[in-house]
Amino acid sequence: MPFVPKRNLPRLEDHRYQGHAVVFWTLSIEERTTGWLGDPFHAAFRELLIHAGARYALRCPTYCLMPDHAHLLWMGTRRTSNQLHAMRFLKRETGYHLAGLARWQKQTHDHVLREEQREQDAFAQLASYILFNPVRAGLVVESERWPYAGCAVPGFPRLDPRDEGFWDLFWKLYAKERET
Repeated sequence: MPFVPKRNLPRLEDHRYQGHAVVFWTLSIEERTTGWLGDPFHAAFRELLIHAGARYALRCPTYCLMPDHAHLLWMGTRRTSNQLHAMRFLKRETGYHLAGLARWQKQTHDHVLREEQREQDAFAQLASYILFNPVRAGLVVESERWPYAGCAVPGFPRLDPRDEGFWDLFWKLYAKERET
């Protein structure tokens, strides 16, 4: 049987990932390798989310690291926001922390949210879906007990999307920062 190389999944046009785009990203570990997730990687990941956000004008209201993949939501705050560049940066920089333990798959999966998915209720449902991933996987009974989830909002290191009142504060911060 002849070798058939894998093809990349089709990606939307670049402009769909720019500006005020909101994208749900999934990064998978090559061959679903486990054993790399722990407090040191989580700390590095959070720091790099903040750097990516600052560099590419993005906010991450929700992320969740799982034993063999990661989910995150990114929202552009400026016309110059670029999530494709930010994802390349994030994968490259976090890759240094995975070295010798695991590697990200070459291509990430993404879902650019449509306008109706960006409404606050629909958006909060997607964030809950991300945060309940460890519960669905049987890793914890309550999402609050999973230590490798949260958000990355500069200036608010203890802000957590699982806390009461999070969304009210997040939307105020986002509206204040979002370029019209």
